[in-house]
Amino acid sequence: MAYSPLFQSLEPDIQEQAFLNVHLWNYLEGLDPEEVGVPEFVPRLSKNLKGDSSNNFLYPVGNKVFIHLYTAEGEARDRYIAIEPANSVMKSGLMDEVDERLIDYVDELQAVVGEEKEKREEVLTGILEKICDTSGGGKKKRSVVKVTPDELEQLKYLMLRDKEGMGAIQPLVSDPYIEDVSCSGVGSVFVEHKIFGGLTAGISFDSTDELDQFVIKLSEKIGRPVTVRNPIVDSTLPDGSRINIVYGDDVSRRGSNFTIRKFQATPFSILDLVNSGTLSFEMASYLSLMLGAGMNTFVSGETASGKTTMLNAISTFIPPASKIVSIEDTPELQVPHPNWTREVVRNTSDGSSSVTMFDLLRAALRQRPNEIIIGEIRGEEGAIAFQAMQTGHSCMATFHASSVERLIQRMTGHPINVPKTYVDNLNLVIIMSAVRLPNGSTGRRVLSINEVIEYDTETDSFGFIEVFRWDPSTDTFEFPGYMNTNLLEHVVAERRGMPPREHRQIYKLLDDRANILRNLSEQETTNFYELHNVLTQAVREGLFR
Repeated sequence: MAYSPLFQSLEPDIQEQAFLNVHLWNYLEGLDPEEVGVPEFVPRLSKNLKGDSSNNFLYPVGNKVFIHLYTAEGEARDRYIAIEPANSVMKSGLMDEVDERLIDYVDELQAVVGEEKEKREEVLTGILEKICDTSGGGKKKRSVVKVTPDELEQLKYLMLRDKEGMGAIQPLVSDPYIEDVSCSGVGSVFVEHKIFGGLTAGISFDSTDELDQFVIKLSEKIGRPVTVRNPIVDSTLPDGSRINIVYGDDVSRRGSNFTIRKFQATPFSILDLVNSGTLSFEMASYLSLMLGAGMNTFVSGETASGKTTMLNAISTFIPPASKIVSIEDTPELQVPHPNWTREVVRNTSDGSSSVTMFDLLRAALRQRPNEIIIGEIRGEEGAIAFQAMQTGHSCMATFHASSVERLIQRMTGHPINVPKTYVDNLNLVIIMSAVRLPNGSTGRRVLSINEVIEYDTETDSFGFIEVFRWDPSTDTFEFPGYMNTNLLEHVVAERRGMPPREHRQIYKLLDDRANILRNLSEQETTNFYELHNVLTQAVREGLFR
């Protein structure tokens, strides 16, 4: 290897990785220098890496797995190839031999069902070492698979990947830069990358049978098996990622499909979103004042516009001593407050013992919460949420609508059917969207923050004020509500004890809070939980008043 012309042409950092990881070297040897070229090794990705015309990067994702991301000529999407430490074993059929012998160890496997993952992995690797013989000599026994020490290590990787992990898509799930993994049917798997956008993965399903078998195994791993009778599953993976599975070509013409929306262990804080351009410090300050005063708030937008990310981030501004109850279809919300009750619906195939969002929301009203957070309003639970607002409970939720007008139309129509006279109990609407930025890249932005004012029965219309709005030509935010808001001046200022003549001093407080948030960002106090702790202490000491 060391004397190879290819090895000599590599940069020192990629030489080191190739020397330590033979599977990486084998992959690099197989690349077409004319078509792909030698990738640049990047230990950690950053947003400024994305090129205008072509990309060619190699980066690690742990467990000796590397990702090669490059631009393929004539293709709309860049390629995303996972380089795993088991290439030779995958082609040898050794794993099939091991699987045949696992039947002899069923009792040992059954004994650790329900145990911690580490214990299950320990038992699996122990069984593999019993099945495999690395001595290299003697007559091969029928119950033993002869392998080299290197092949045994590769088999360990495959065993844990396939039995405890997500199989072939495990490297995609493990990659911290991936937001979504999707298979639309027979053919390639696609990923949504945080930096490089939509990519085509080097994994494909070539037949409906192959895809069906993979989807069945996937559903069994999460404890929600799909069947012909119940072909749709919406659930969560052990790490909290959201997964949707549709099984069979009778309901999906291109064959079974699945989508995984990755879970982030530590959610984005409001300062992370400011630093990424989603909103401004002034907007964050405004939201802190509104939520601190118990304003009812909806985060609305289209699919993948960043609604749940925003809802998580602004939950930091709920008063720290509050009791919070969250209600979700699938658990995605993350709230930093210690007094947080997290409730999730229960679905059953026959509906006999199901617990709906409507049931949970009705129960939450008896728990005396300071704030109710609803993961997403879709149906009759919306009417109960507005009844909760009517009785003085502060509520937050996400909603699928691209504007305030459409939000109200959907809210007052079937199946939600909120009475129009109730709608002005909703105080604040944040409109989110995934947009194309002036530089040609994509990003998520708060299109507007709006105060809902009133419902006019005579004209059958709703009044609202656009307090902030995004300017797409400059990628900046305007503040048309400055010195002209209703809720901030006449509700929040009043609740803070400001005399009527001094209500406009609330804008001075908004500027002060914006400066505090700006200073915290400059000091790199941006971690979701750390920021909450700092703001909690600041509230106690009267610094974030």
